[in-house]
Amino acid sequence: MIKKQLNESVKDSFKEKAKDRIYIFLLANGAIRGAFIYGTRMIKEMRANFDLGVLETLVLGQAYLGCGLLSSNLKGNDRIGFKIDCSGPIKGISVETNAFGEVRGSLKQAQIPVDKSLEDFNLSPFFGAGLLTVTKYLEDAKQPYAGRIALLYGSIAKDLANYFYSSEQIPTVFNLSIKFNTNGEVTGAGGFLLQLMPDASDELAKNLENIINDLPSIGNLIEEDKAPDHIICESFKGLAPKILNDYRVEFFCRCNENMMLNYLSMFSEKDKEEILENGPFPLQIRCHNCNSLYEFSKKEISSIFKKKNNS
Repeated sequence: MIKKQLNESVKDSFKEKAKDRIYIFLLANGAIRGAFIYGTRMIKEMRANFDLGVLETLVLGQAYLGCGLLSSNLKGNDRIGFKIDCSGPIKGISVETNAFGEVRGSLKQAQIPVDKSLEDFNLSPFFGAGLLTVTKYLEDAKQPYAGRIALLYGSIAKDLANYFYSSEQIPTVFNLSIKFNTNGEVTGAGGFLLQLMPDASDELAKNLENIINDLPSIGNLIEEDKAPDHIICESFKGLAPKILNDYRVEFFCRCNENMMLNYLSMFSEKDKEEILENGPFPLQIRCHNCNSLYEFSKKEISSIFKKKNNS
């Protein structure tokens, strides 16, 4: 992966990277399972690599935060991703994460068409009708499992919650928040996932709903540099929060030069001859998951083709 550098000092870079983490916690003696994501740096790096505007950053950023929270249910070499295909200007989103908290993915539309100035951050008009597909790649499963539902809300948080309730019968709440300053820069990004366990009472569910409705913006709290454990404990103090563990979350893709060259080596002989004869060189290949651009000279391409033919 090739990450674009943000305009900051090395010291600030390490400091900000260290903050991005996912925290696993329990509420009400285990009747509610939760995960909290602090992902400001992740969203900034994602935005820089894809060169996104405010609207595009909001849409893809919420998808990254939601997908990052899904990693809290993974282990080993498990992966999970979701994609949205829709009729609105967004057209589609595809994101993926693994048990290590590495998140990647892209928008189908690099620039979302906008007819008029945004009056608020309601994204439903930009989604329109569509489908949400969640796919799990579990290490011990013979094949991936995919579940699909229709978009009902045009909100990544609400539609993900609806997926878990409809497809897996797990009452779930997602809160995904990105704060921008007056210059359109990301200043806070995070959110949480809450799931009611089977033994949770109706009274507890109602109490949780009231608490969530009264919560301030998570993006604002992160912008104010509130620590994640503080946010969790203060937000849900009436439900005896217990933080179990935490791990890193990062905008990260495992693409590299060798992977791209191997991809080229699998072309047909006719296609290889066409490339060597007509180029253009340097040959450019862009990873759609992270927008990293790889360039190869004619000499490099010729060499890899010869090695493949001789093997």
